[in-house]
Amino acid sequence: MMKQIKNITLSLAAGILGAFIFSQVNKPDQSDKSELKAVFSEKSNPDVSRVSYTSSLALPNENFVEASNKSTGSVVFIQTLSEIEYRTGGWMDWFFEPRSSQRVGSGSGVVFSEDGYIVTNNHVIMDADEITVIAGKRSYQAKLVGRDPSSDLAVIKIDSDELPAIEKGDSEQVNVGEWVLAVGNPFNLTSTVTAGIVSAKGRNINILRDKFPIESFIQTDAAINPGNSGGALVNAEGKLIGINTAILSRTGSYAGYGFAIPVNIVKKVFNDLVKYGEVQKAFTGAEFIDIDSEIASRISVEDLDGVLITEVKDGSAADRAGLEKRDVIRKINGQQIGSKASLEELIAKSYPGNTLNILAEREGEMINRELILTNREGTTSIIKRDIYYSEDLEASFESVSKVERDLLGIASGVKVVEIRKNGFFSGLGIPEGFIITQINNKEINSPEELAKILENIRGRFDVIGITERGRKVYYPFRR
Repeated sequence: MMKQIKNITLSLAAGILGAFIFSQVNKPDQSDKSELKAVFSEKSNPDVSRVSYTSSLALPNENFVEASNKSTGSVVFIQTLSEIEYRTGGWMDWFFEPRSSQRVGSGSGVVFSEDGYIVTNNHVIMDADEITVIAGKRSYQAKLVGRDPSSDLAVIKIDSDELPAIEKGDSEQVNVGEWVLAVGNPFNLTSTVTAGIVSAKGRNINILRDKFPIESFIQTDAAINPGNSGGALVNAEGKLIGINTAILSRTGSYAGYGFAIPVNIVKKVFNDLVKYGEVQKAFTGAEFIDIDSEIASRISVEDLDGVLITEVKDGSAADRAGLEKRDVIRKINGQQIGSKASLEELIAKSYPGNTLNILAEREGEMINRELILTNREGTTSIIKRDIYYSEDLEASFESVSKVERDLLGIASGVKVVEIRKNGFFSGLGIPEGFIITQINNKEINSPEELAKILENIRGRFDVIGITERGRKVYYPFRR
């Protein structure tokens, strides 16, 4: 009996001791609590001023209301309607009408000027037959002014001056860590506002499939979802600093990273599309890559900032400036070049004819060069699109630019710009964006020549060309 009492007493003592030790080990750390309080309340630390905490936390939260009120009225909901034709690709297409269906899409847009011009993403309105803009309880039919696949931007217009234009900021003044708001219409939820910070600048995520992509995104952790595309990224003052374009996600929904086109690029693209109908792109005639430790070791440089020239095309602007393969661009116009994205952003804001003062490193020595940017034809003049429409073919065509011919390695070619439904050319099944280089082994040098051949051709004929992805394709036909 005494043995049992002894065992029970020892068990109780051990339990009490264990509980005491457990409580001490898991006791909240008072220093941690003090540290947390120092972040959120100046009262716990008399050395921290009220002003510093007001500017870092309280002020942005107060400004979110004002920024939301200033920006939401300038962000519209965009609905698109596209008619899709389905063809078998066989001989039966000649005897039966193609099947068709309608596809509905949606996105966001930003009112850029008070006379009804709206900026959105190219992928929001691409292939759309009808574009409807919804602002509040009003809806408007919009027409396409122009689009630029290389930056994924487009401009549309409505016949109204009732919508307020958004106030523009300066994307060069945007800082990492700065509070921002994403304004748009995710999942058809109109006028949605989410908050976050700028988490990086100059991001290149290889999402644009154009031959000359411009990627220097502002990265943010403000929640961006499908439907936000074309919406506004604004700062704490409600000023536009970017157009929301993409998310990085395995599921297709927000996973912590969103990307916006800097507003300074948007301004140039908008002005060019409205004034000229085409973006006045500037070209250097050189190819660049970022420098990593492996490349730096191979070319014997220590500084990883800058970009490496991997190719200089004969007769190009870079060639005339005296730049060479393996040169490392360090500065342009006194601005440090840290990456290929920052270089592309600088060029994207420039015009043909602009001069770049380049500081480059060549075999350990610094050299200065002046490079005069050129347009897609290798000159410095303003270019307007010259589109030829054939009534018989019911399709529009344009010549392929010199810079694109050089890139593709072709001497000549004609690009298919637009195809009217149920016309002769639509029956061929050749897509928009396709470049026709030959018909029956004859090189095609102009849209007029192409139209004349196809309008008069009889019997069997072959069309050879290049897809938008750069693949050579052969089409056999009979008329």
